[in-house]
Amino acid sequence: MSMEINPLGLISAVTAFLSIWIGHVSVRKIEAITVNLWKPMVIAIALGLMLEYAAISISNRPLSTVCGILGITLLWDALEIKRQTQRIRKGRAPANPNNLRHASMLIEPNTPATTLNLLNRDPIGRVVDMDEAIKLVTNH
Repeated sequence: MSMEINPLGLISAVTAFLSIWIGHVSVRKIEAITVNLWKPMVIAIALGLMLEYAAISISNRPLSTVCGILGITLLWDALEIKRQTQRIRKGRAPANPNNLRHASMLIEPNTPATTLNLLNRDPIGRVVDMDEAIKLVTNH
């Protein structure tokens, strides 16, 4: 009795991990540098749909799995590009003052948008108020 190795689970896990990781980083970067978001969103949707079509058309199961995971990740990333803008507008992600779209958010009256990356810090093991958080992030 011989055991056949099935790599599909490992292939799926690695593909999901890498596509989500790369997608997360890409969404943040693309949203930060792009003035017209519809262009990268259309590209992500088109590539995602092509990969989904490939996933249902390819008979090779591992390759079909990879295409399906990459495709759905790209479709989700198209949505996340727009959602990242809302996170920036609410001050939950840093704005890029060199991006005209972000610059206009930063000058809106009473905007919570900020250029500070509040996640770019070392944890100190206790809750801090906003003033202390800003000091920790800006190293002042």
